[in-house]
Amino acid sequence: MTSISSSPAIPHPLMPGRLRVVSWNLLRRVGAGVEDVARLVHTCRPDLLLLQEATEEIMDLPSLVGGYFYRHPMQQRIYGLACWSPHPFPASTTIRLPASILPGRVPPRLAQIINFHDITIANVHLSHGQFLNRYQLRHIMEQMEGPAAIIGDFNAVGPVGFQGFSDIGPRKRTHRAGKIVALRLDRCIARGIICSASEVLDKGPSDHHPMVLDMKVGSATGDGSLIAL
Repeated sequence: MTSISSSPAIPHPLMPGRLRVVSWNLLRRVGAGVEDVARLVHTCRPDLLLLQEATEEIMDLPSLVGGYFYRHPMQQRIYGLACWSPHPFPASTTIRLPASILPGRVPPRLAQIINFHDITIANVHLSHGQFLNRYQLRHIMEQMEGPAAIIGDFNAVGPVGFQGFSDIGPRKRTHRAGKIVALRLDRCIARGIICSASEVLDKGPSDHHPMVLDMKVGSATGDGSLIAL
């Protein structure tokens, strides 16, 4: 893991009852670069930024926007998972995910686990196999407690609902495969959390669109719905 911190260059207060999370798959070396990510930070002012396919170049982000940054490279890949915030938070950890139904065939994937203001968030870039990525999701959920969200590039086509977790992200398509088929690959599923607003932004130089989520911790009502705390 690589961690970098500096004094926030773009300080803003953490608003009571609101957590703004932005997630973006950068398309490793040929997509969005560190300056593109810095512009996104200045535009959206997230409390927490989640990045997938983040190369070593993205480690320069704190030198452009300040803040606190953690990156976890994936085994035998040039990219990894990374997170950034203008607010201090504990170092992220990882969960090792199966990368194949048959163990050992390909390097394992990771989920980046972030504890941020009483919410557990998993930053993910899941496998393409439609059975496998759902198996990976269940593996992550089994290790999360309390209010929790799994956010990132699911590579999943179709519903991914699981008991206790709801799909709270935007419904717009976030990726265009081969410039022909548009798919909603970037998702947010959560437990005990309300999404009060969400947006899909222009994709810029990547092949994925950034996803913006304004979230609140919620409490269950008698009919099973959630109300903001």
